[in-house]
Amino acid sequence: MQEERRLLWYLKKIPLLEGLPGDVLGELVKSVEMREVRRRQVIYIPGDPGQSIFFLNGGRVKISKVTRDGRELTLAYRVPGQVFGELCLGDGGPREEMAEAMENALITELDRGLFETVVEHNPSLAVALMRISNQRRQDVENKVARLIFRDVNAKLADLLISLGQEYGVEDARGTLVAIKITHQEMANLIGSTRETVSLTLSQFKKTGLITMDGRKVIITNFDGLKALA
Repeated sequence: MQEERRLLWYLKKIPLLEGLPGDVLGELVKSVEMREVRRRQVIYIPGDPGQSIFFLNGGRVKISKVTRDGRELTLAYRVPGQVFGELCLGDGGPREEMAEAMENALITELDRGLFETVVEHNPSLAVALMRISNQRRQDVENKVARLIFRDVNAKLADLLISLGQEYGVEDARGTLVAIKITHQEMANLIGSTRETVSLTLSQFKKTGLITMDGRKVIITNFDGLKALA
């Protein structure tokens, strides 16, 4: 009983599920599996069966595309309260993307068929899910356009602006991006190489656009980055 109350508490924290009646949430609690995943642990890879969807209760998960030769393009990060793995809904086909924990994370797994049944009987959930899917499709389309039509300076400047807006904390030196992100992760996000990102960051630092605090970036000139982006 105590474990069910704990699971229910976590499910109620998921914005997508907040409109569901209490009895429906109670039924979901009986079928979900919550588990911890360690940093860098892969949750699923392309080709895995698409039999579950996931809710992120804590930590951060990276969604990416991986080529046969091992190159990786980061599509998005999922943060607590968000759903991921939802592309399997409908046809239940194999995964096309990879999900990996970027820090220790807590995830809830739910059977795809059960979730689809809940969606069918709760129109508000279907609408909310459609909005999420549409927004994510638009985000991917915008990302592809940026990757194709911009040079590395513009793509990296745009990434830093986005990180600053999402994770920025005011600091005496500027805006501290309060998240550890490696040069390789940045490269995966903008479709570049680690070496090119490192060189471009050094150039940004020399021109006073940013400074570094260990692995964390401090944006010292937002307007300068926006001019490049």
